[in-house]
Amino acid sequence: MPVVSTFALILALIAIGRVLHWRGWVPGNAADTLNLVVLYVCLPAAILLYAPRLEFERELIGLIAIPWIILLASIVLVLPLARQVSLPREVTANLLLQIPLGNTSFIGYALIPVLVGADSLRYAVVYDQLGSFLILASWGLFVVALYGGGARPRLSTIARRVLVFPPFIALVVALTVMPADPPEVLGHGLRLLADALLPIVVLALGMQLRLRLPRHHVLPLAFGLSAKLLLMPALAWALCRLFGLSPELTLVAVYLTAMPPMMTSGALLASAGLAPELAAALIGYGTLFSMATLPAWHAILGH
Repeated sequence: MPVVSTFALILALIAIGRVLHWRGWVPGNAADTLNLVVLYVCLPAAILLYAPRLEFERELIGLIAIPWIILLASIVLVLPLARQVSLPREVTANLLLQIPLGNTSFIGYALIPVLVGADSLRYAVVYDQLGSFLILASWGLFVVALYGGGARPRLSTIARRVLVFPPFIALVVALTVMPADPPEVLGHGLRLLADALLPIVVLALGMQLRLRLPRHHVLPLAFGLSAKLLLMPALAWALCRLFGLSPELTLVAVYLTAMPPMMTSGALLASAGLAPELAAALIGYGTLFSMATLPAWHAILGH
């Protein structure tokens, strides 16, 4: 599907999801149910289909390093600013999580086949599972505990979350026993489930879209989204050139870094009472604005 048509479809599905929720035509927990379908069915199917095609390449080290360097850059950017302008702790927590963590699983897995190519999804799995997901499971829990007043997570807690996460389990299976060319019956079924990612994810996003925001959160929102959608992808692009990554890996790294803020990290912040309105707005406005910034990055990268 052409890129322009894909983004037009995404905007249409977001609108449809919003109307379905607004009119009460779907249950109140419909978005949560759809997200669980994605988490337990569609994402593992995509990983089982594409991850077995991975072969060790030295460039993968650079690809894995990029999200962790983006994390360090975000910390260096946010903490001095927070001290200088006396940001509230809950706002600082949002920026520390939502700038480095993007929606690399849900939207990322759905868009990489369109923006780069279906075979490139195997690289998106590496960036997501060994970058974004591990950062969420470690740094995310630490930030929520530190700023939310909870107990700091133990290593065993982090390890348990990683080991029972369905896409991670699928990754282990894909890299150990899953053949690169599965039988046609299995491969066809996995493709159908993986292709369902885009419509299910975007409909759920539309149902969850929250754009209301207290006035005092406007500047943190603008700063957070500017850093997330513009500054950090530019840094990722520079890192790709520094590491000498291939054009394909560069596209995957930049696009995934340019994804809107992660829904899971937003939910984590909201559950801890850390400015839930700001967390929801970063996701909502970030998703809408990314429908302009992602095509812009597509044009800049010349793909």
